[in-house]
Amino acid sequence: MSILRSFGWRMGLGPGLLLIGLVWAGMNPARLRAEIPLEYQVKAAFLFNFAQFVQWPASDFTRPQEPFRIGILGQDPFDGFLDATIKGETVDGHPLVVERYSDAAQAKDCQVLFVCRSEAGRVADILAGLKGRDILTVGDCDGFLKAGGMVRFVLENNRVRFRVSLQAAKQGNFSISSKVLRLAEIAQPGED
Repeated sequence: MSILRSFGWRMGLGPGLLLIGLVWAGMNPARLRAEIPLEYQVKAAFLFNFAQFVQWPASDFTRPQEPFRIGILGQDPFDGFLDATIKGETVDGHPLVVERYSDAAQAKDCQVLFVCRSEAGRVADILAGLKGRDILTVGDCDGFLKAGGMVRFVLENNRVRFRVSLQAAKQGNFSISSKVLRLAEIAQPGED
């Protein structure tokens, strides 16, 4: 919980992340530590905060209660932890849900898409197929930003960090909050 709380305080999100911590505390911590690497627990918290601190195009939602979808493409490394993290949460009144996809074409209605490492060999094709859609693409495999992804998680000194391609985000019509960008490393065009 201290990692989530520390992340939240640095972003000025204390109360929101505390809620995640309470949800997490209600779960069996021994099970979480044994089955879900801490890396993916932290990534789940980041995905939740990306949903809150990125400005989404108004055209994304046609109904007031339409869900805000976080998609997982490929072999899910979160083992239900992302679902627990966002349970009962909303973004601008839209309930957060997690959906899992085996094919990028299924992700047409999601707002955030996490492309799993299991899809590394297809990442360029996946991202090319998503061009023109209002989907914030996030991944953690090598070459993700070079292939056109918007946010890439990296491990540095056993800490989860992330890099943002402002060029790709701009092409996707996204405005990312300075609270998120302060924590990010900004990738220059062609960098990964």
